Amino acid sequence: METKKYNRIAAVAYARKWAFRRNPAYYNFNRIGGDCTNFASQCVYAGSGVMNFTPVTGWFYRSADDRTASWTGVEYLYSFLTRNEGPGPFAEETPLWNLKIGDLVQLGHETGDFYHTPVVVGFRGKEILVAAHSYDAYGRPLSSYSFERVRGIHILGVRT
Repeated sequence: METKKYNRIAAVAYARKWAFRRNPAYYNFNRIGGDCTNFASQCVYAGSGVMNFTPVTGWFYRSADDRTASWTGVEYLYSFLTRNEGPGPFAEETPLWNLKIGDLVQLGHETGDFYHTPVVVGFRGKEILVAAHSYDAYGRPLSSYSFERVRGIHILGVRT
């Protein structure tokens, strides 16, 4: 399996285009749990161009009824990206200072459950700027969110 670079510019361009709108090619999950991880997956897909069609444990979206939990679920996306050894993007958990544009941040409760997945779209000094759905944002300072835990997900590349 070959590995290619993750296109961070394409991921951020997608985030900019769709942060305050919905791409009609994807279902809007706002009314059934939130759209943040769906949007994050769309951005990562824009930067990777490769889905993993492994049933259950892969990462793909064909329709609202034909997708993996990792496409729309916060914890499932983390597990896929950090454990993926097959096709598609792969990543590692990293300190926030190591993040680059196109990477992901996940916000969590003190209890350890994570509930939100913004996409890193820029920096202002040391401040991380993100884009997200559910509470639509582009260029929002990460520090403006209320959370007890946070983890960074640095995308290392894409297997084809």
